[in-house]
Amino acid sequence: MTVTAAQGGFAAGSIDQYHRHLHAAPRRPAGWPHQVGAIPPRAEWFQDRTETSRLAHMLAGGGTAVVESAQQTLAGGVLAGMGGVGKTQLAAQYARNAWQAGELDVLVWLTAGSHTAVVSGYAQAAVELLGADLADPEVAARGFLAWLEPKPQEQRCRWLVVLDDVADPGDLRGWWPPASPCGRTVATTRRKDAALIAGGRRLIEIGLFTEEQALTYLADALAGHGRTEPGEELAALADDLGHLPLALSQAVAYLIDTGAGCRDYRALLADRTRSLAEAAPDHLPDDQLHTVAAAWSLSIDHADTLRPPGLARPVLNLAAFLDPNGIPTAVLTSSPALTCLTAHHAAITGPHAGQVTPERVVLALGALQRLSLIDHTPNTPHQTVRVHQLIQRAVRDTFALDQRQQLARAAADALAAVWPDVERDTDLAQALRANTTALADCASDALYQPDAHPVVYRAGNSLGGSGQLIAALDYFHRLSAATTQYLGPEHPDTLTARHELARWRGAAGAAAGAAAALAELLPVRERVLGPEHPDTLATRHELARWRGTAGDAAGAVAGAAAALAELLPVRERVLGPEHPDTLAARHELARWRGEAGDVTGAAAAMAELLPVRERALGPEHPHTLITRHELARWRGEAGDAASAAAAMTELLPMREKTLGPEHPDTLSTRHELARWRGEAGDATGAAAAFAELLTVYQRVLGPEHPDALTARHELAYWRGKAGDAAGAAAAFAELPAVYQRVLGPEHPESLIARHNLAYWQGETGDAASAAAAMAELLPVRERVLGPEHPHTLITRSNLARWRGEAGDAAGAVAAFAELLVVYQRVLKPEHPDTLTARHNLACWQGRAGDTADAAAGAAAALAELLPVRERALGPEHPYTLITRHELAYWQGKAGDPDGAAAALAELLPVRERVLGPEHPYTLITRHELAYWQGKAGDPNGAAAKKRDQPHPHPRTQDLHTCSTRRRSL
Repeated sequence: MTVTAAQGGFAAGSIDQYHRHLHAAPRRPAGWPHQVGAIPPRAEWFQDRTETSRLAHMLAGGGTAVVESAQQTLAGGVLAGMGGVGKTQLAAQYARNAWQAGELDVLVWLTAGSHTAVVSGYAQAAVELLGADLADPEVAARGFLAWLEPKPQEQRCRWLVVLDDVADPGDLRGWWPPASPCGRTVATTRRKDAALIAGGRRLIEIGLFTEEQALTYLADALAGHGRTEPGEELAALADDLGHLPLALSQAVAYLIDTGAGCRDYRALLADRTRSLAEAAPDHLPDDQLHTVAAAWSLSIDHADTLRPPGLARPVLNLAAFLDPNGIPTAVLTSSPALTCLTAHHAAITGPHAGQVTPERVVLALGALQRLSLIDHTPNTPHQTVRVHQLIQRAVRDTFALDQRQQLARAAADALAAVWPDVERDTDLAQALRANTTALADCASDALYQPDAHPVVYRAGNSLGGSGQLIAALDYFHRLSAATTQYLGPEHPDTLTARHELARWRGAAGAAAGAAAALAELLPVRERVLGPEHPDTLATRHELARWRGTAGDAAGAVAGAAAALAELLPVRERVLGPEHPDTLAARHELARWRGEAGDVTGAAAAMAELLPVRERALGPEHPHTLITRHELARWRGEAGDAASAAAAMTELLPMREKTLGPEHPDTLSTRHELARWRGEAGDATGAAAAFAELLTVYQRVLGPEHPDALTARHELAYWRGKAGDAAGAAAAFAELPAVYQRVLGPEHPESLIARHNLAYWQGETGDAASAAAAMAELLPVRERVLGPEHPHTLITRSNLARWRGEAGDAAGAVAAFAELLVVYQRVLKPEHPDTLTARHNLACWQGRAGDTADAAAGAAAALAELLPVRERALGPEHPYTLITRHELAYWQGKAGDPDGAAAALAELLPVRERVLGPEHPYTLITRHELAYWQGKAGDPNGAAAKKRDQPHPHPRTQDLHTCSTRRRSL
């Protein structure tokens, strides 16, 4: 029969409470089913979770089931997790379900906060179930555990013992319920010691609510009190509270009690001048005993007693300022961290505590892990330590202002100490940036007093260096505002933030804005720091660079080169001839020589600089590798595409080794290698390389990152060059809309995409549409870039070409003649683009006349141009060879097929040697040679296919993006 529970009982509290036991007279054992102890009431808005069914599955059947073999009996389940995640509620729900389903004969629920509490709970069960005497609680308790042991030929009792809130596994040494085929044990604890899962017990870690569970809880709980809030506000509040069940329940109680809205409560949480305790309700819901702020205090105290004693709290104090989602162990074991921890440890344990070592820090992390105050996963790179954001907040709330400042600066020192000069490991760099952001969010004032900590600049430059240019720009906007607020508008640190903001503005595409900002900054730095201070010289360097990038054609380029030429001797005198900044000025000066048209001089200057950088910085220093990259590039621009491709091939593994395979500079070298492979004649290989590179960009940076878009651009271009003009046009048709959405409709890259779409429309045979699109684009480029910007002039050149291809050859002649005048005025007479304009004008004059006299005029113009190109570019530069080819063609058209054949016969071996025997231009020369030999009476040549059109125009008429990284060093 069913017997009710006996009158009387016992009281048991936490580890530091005094326990008193009231002894009742011996009594008759209770009948089954019987419950000992009260199951905590179900929380008002309890959320059922998968852990409950996992526990039931583990203890009752399937997989890790209890089976009828004692050798395979599961000893029990342990629900472990940080305070506030709902372990007790989940255990109570499991116990309640099992009891109500009739699966149990005996249910014992006891609080296991101390050894005394465990013994008392067992003794009370012995009194109620066995009629034991409480005169000796330990004897009674052992009698109860013995009764739980299964015995042959006795009626089986289906029992469940729940040990709630186990504080120390040592309290249960020798006191765990026995493994039994008909019994179950469930323990809840914040601890994760190995002793808890000995003897066949299984651990179930209880985590936070999922996003969906947290949102459902808030919505249901508020709706139950007649309150509704916007879904986005509830989601934001759930995020602010880190999906912690205890925090969510207390937040709801606060909102109901005060009538405040989610937005107001979130503002209260965000106010760093208010403590977390101020966000607690006056009366805690669901019979809770502790506020969120107090939920972990006992655990922290207990962790501090574990080995090494007194160190867990200082380590947690430091971690409270860093990223809750992952702190690299190296940060907490860095030299600045160890210095800070040693001082704080000594303050707790005394002056003889000794130096804190990395090994002792790892032990302290283990202690915090065992108390579920952190998640410590050494095998997770760079996110080894995770701390819930509310634990961090509760810890920080205990600090006085001077302690907060000291710990925050120590955390910043620790981040700076482990930040590598070369960010080869992109995951580590991302983790360090995230930790810097978290530090700034919780203690920004400490990062700017007494000055701006270097780590704040390091984080922003790391962001830009990873290829996230817009994010870097936004970061330095905020940093500039912060330094102005804390330090004043002319503090050196504020000026540094302004400098970096301008630099990344240029890198993000706003060259003119960068130049304007640097021009405004320079006199301020000269006045505050002095005209020859290294920072002032750095601003002069950047100003020259971005003025050259932003300006019109030769004037701006020449100005940049002149400014750098003026800066270089100052840096040599102030810093020394081999100082990194001096070498950076030499590098940029060489680059601008190339941009001004002296590509051979640029290559020579880079070749001269390279051994100096190798000696001063090392052969694998990133700046040395940038010079190698640029040397290869300018050799390619000087006409030796094969050499450029070979040099990029040699450079690539060095960058992969030094920077990592997915660093932006490594990807830039892959980009340039693909480009020069195409320029060397392997358009198909270039397209394949860009297709492979595009997948990397999209995975690493995202599908709409500017570098990913550039790779899409190049892929389309080289597909077209490989013979698929229609495919190129189709691909370019998709790009302008993407560029316009990502960068804006008038960003230079957006205009490049429009230009190339028009170009490839023409290459598919639709010259009229190409001309119309170029005509529509031209005034936009004139307004945005200026009428004499190189890109504007290229659009004018292509407009002239496609008008000619559409049938208006005379119009093309007039347009090229007008354009040549502009080139001669804004560029040097022997600038490559000026010479290309002369070349194109001569060819269109020949086509427009369509007579022997017109052809003779074209030949004469090209004959006059050839020695100039040989002198300016070199006798074997591809453009020089194009002019030789076209001169031979127009000689033939003018009536001299023998001369044409002889010239092409002389040209062919040169093209074979320079470009390769299967380069498209080499094949065209072979075709033309056969044709003119036939015209000259050679029967073998006479069978050659008749040529319909002149040779395609030089590639400078195609404007396609070059993503070579030109960094300010």
